[in-house]
Amino acid sequence: MTTLPRQRNEDTPPSVQRTVPPRHSGWAELALGGGGFVINTSEIVIMGLLPNVAGDLGISVLQAGHVISAYALGVVIGAPLIAVIAARWPRHRLLLALMAWFAAGNFASALAPHYSSLIAVRFVAGLPHGAYFGVASLVAASLVPATERARAVGRMMLGLTGATLAGVPLATWIGQTLGWRAAFVLVGAIGLLTCALIFSWVPRAAPIKGASPARELSALARKQVWLTLGVGSVGFGGLFCVLSYIAPTLTHLAGLPERFVPLVLVAFGVGMVLGNLIGSWLADRALLRTIGGLLIWNAVVLSLFSLTAQHAWMTTIAVLLVGTGVAIAPALQVRLMDVAEDAQTLAAALNHSAFNIANAMGAWLAGVAVGAGLGWDSTGWVGALLALGGLLIFAVSLADERRNARPHPLVS
Repeated sequence: MTTLPRQRNEDTPPSVQRTVPPRHSGWAELALGGGGFVINTSEIVIMGLLPNVAGDLGISVLQAGHVISAYALGVVIGAPLIAVIAARWPRHRLLLALMAWFAAGNFASALAPHYSSLIAVRFVAGLPHGAYFGVASLVAASLVPATERARAVGRMMLGLTGATLAGVPLATWIGQTLGWRAAFVLVGAIGLLTCALIFSWVPRAAPIKGASPARELSALARKQVWLTLGVGSVGFGGLFCVLSYIAPTLTHLAGLPERFVPLVLVAFGVGMVLGNLIGSWLADRALLRTIGGLLIWNAVVLSLFSLTAQHAWMTTIAVLLVGTGVAIAPALQVRLMDVAEDAQTLAAALNHSAFNIANAMGAWLAGVAVGAGLGWDSTGWVGALLALGGLLIFAVSLADERRNARPHPLVS
C-alpha cells in the first residue's frame, strides 16, 4: 500500500498508515461502516414509527417527537465527553466499547415501559453515537493517502446512508408489523454483529502519541472549529425538519397509506447514498466550494419538498433530493480535520454533536411550525431557512480565515 504523506501533528499512527494492505483496509472500512448502519438505523427508524410509539404510550405524535430530541441531546453531550475521557484509549478498543454500549442501549429502548423511561433510555443510547463516528472517521482517513480522505470518510459513511436505504425501511416495516419495540431489538442484534466485525477487521494500533484530555480540549480554543461546527449545527438541520415528521406529512397531505411510508424512506436512502458518494468525491477536489454549494442545494430541495408535499409522486422525488443533502457530512468532517490541528478526536466527535444539534433543532422547529398551524408542509420551508443560516455562518468562516491569512494546505 502506498505510504501516506506525513500528516500534520502525526495524529495518525505511522504503523497503521504503512502496514494495512488494501484488501484489509477494505474490510476495515466495511466494519466501520457497519457501525454507521446500526447507529443511523436506530436514530431514524423512530421517525417513521412516531404514530406507533404515540399510540402505544398514549401520547401525541408531537410528544413522541421529543424522543428524537432526547437521543440527539445524548449525542451532543456524549461526543465531547467520551472523546476527552478516552483520549488515551487505542482507537480500535474504543470503537468496540462504543458499539457494545450502543447495542445495549437499543435493547434497553425495546424494554422501556413508559414515555419518561423511553426518553431517558434514548438519551443514554445516544451518548456513544458522536464519539463512534468521530473516531471511525479518523481511522478510515488514516488508511488512505491524504488526498483521498473525504472519499475514505464517505465510504465509511456509506453504512450511515445505506441504513436509510435498507436498515430503516426494514426496521420500520418490522416496527409496524410486530410493534415499534421489535425494531429496536433488531437494531441491538445488528449492533452485536458489528462488534464482531470491528474486533476482526479494524487494525490494532497503540494510543496516539501525546494524546491527552488537555490536548483534545485545545480544539475548543480555535475559532474555525466553532464556526465549522456552527455550519453543521444550523445548515444540516433542514434535513431533520423534513425527516422527523415524514410519516404524518406523507399520510395526511400526500394521502399515502401508512404501508407505503417505508418505500418513500427507501427513496430518501437512495438520495443519501448518491449524495454521500458524489459529495465526498467533490470534497476531495474542492472542499470549500463543495460545502458552500451543498448548502445552497439544500435550501433549494427543501423548498421543493414543501411545494410538492400534497402530491405523492412529486413529493417522493423531493424526498430523494432532500436525502442527497447528506453529501455535506464528509466535507465538514474533513474541514474539521484541517482546522482542528492536533485535537482531531474531539473535533471529529463534535462534528456529530453538531449534526445532532441539527437533529434536535430541526425536529423542534418543525414541530413548532406544525403546532402553530402552519401545516405539515411547513417543515420544508423551515429547513430551507436553516440551510441559508448555515450558509451565512460558512461565509463568516471564510471571511475570518482570509482575514487571518491562515490557509490550510489540504483545503482547496
